[in-house]
Amino acid sequence: MPNRTATILTTALAPLIWGSTYLVTTEFLPPDRPFTAALIRVLPAGLLLLAWTRRIPKRDEWATVVLLGFLNIGFFQAMLFVAAYRLPGGLAAVLSSTQTLMVLVFTWLIGKTMPPKAAWAWSAAGVLGIALLVLSPQARYDGTGILAALAGAAAMALGVYLSKHRRTSLPVLAFTGWQLFIGGLFLLPVALLAEPRLESLSPANIGGYLYLSLFGAVFAYVLFFNGIVKLSPAAVSSLGLLSPVSAFILGWLFLGQGMDAKSLAGFALVLVSIFGVQRAVMKKVV
Repeated sequence: MPNRTATILTTALAPLIWGSTYLVTTEFLPPDRPFTAALIRVLPAGLLLLAWTRRIPKRDEWATVVLLGFLNIGFFQAMLFVAAYRLPGGLAAVLSSTQTLMVLVFTWLIGKTMPPKAAWAWSAAGVLGIALLVLSPQARYDGTGILAALAGAAAMALGVYLSKHRRTSLPVLAFTGWQLFIGGLFLLPVALLAEPRLESLSPANIGGYLYLSLFGAVFAYVLFFNGIVKLSPAAVSSLGLLSPVSAFILGWLFLGQGMDAKSLAGFALVLVSIFGVQRAVMKKVV
């Protein structure tokens, strides 16, 4: 139990760091460059980890690594930044919070295992908690942004599930590095073809990109994939609810966003739902 608690706490640091993505994107990065932001975030991080580990997958592991790199990094990061640019952070967070429910669906459909009813209930409660925490009546509903947020959540949910059930011989650092690198390769032509080149960068832009790459990619993804090795996919995915919680707190601290009784109730419900999912899947790997 102490080892599992320690793993949960360290894994939880990843979504807490990812919660800063919306703040950094809107306040520090050049506008209208979602694919460029995703590319700069992951490709240098992958190269750094590969240079450090110097490990390559076995011949029969390449298909798995490429698929996971596309799902967990390439496609997910592209959709994440499209949603971040086109939706208010609150709405994007609510849509992304459906990821745990999607993991349960994949467990049922692919793994042929029905998750505990409590896991479904607590996962749904987490989505409600996020809605209470961050959703406002003034949120604008951009169709492309909504589809991007849901598609990204589905890709990451499938990637998390497959990362647990299609293991490789790579250690966590190399496993993370290859996924970031391959995800970056998928993003490279999209960024080059779909967006204009960055002409000049301010110190704030450079700092934002460095933060997202070193902390938001290298550090956070290593913790996240280490958690997948030791915890169930649903348990790891439920910790993702901490990302919008972190985003909300940062918005309150630095952007003057309001906090009322409704948001406090949502905050409490999110924490309870995470605890509920952890308890529900503790005795049954989901």
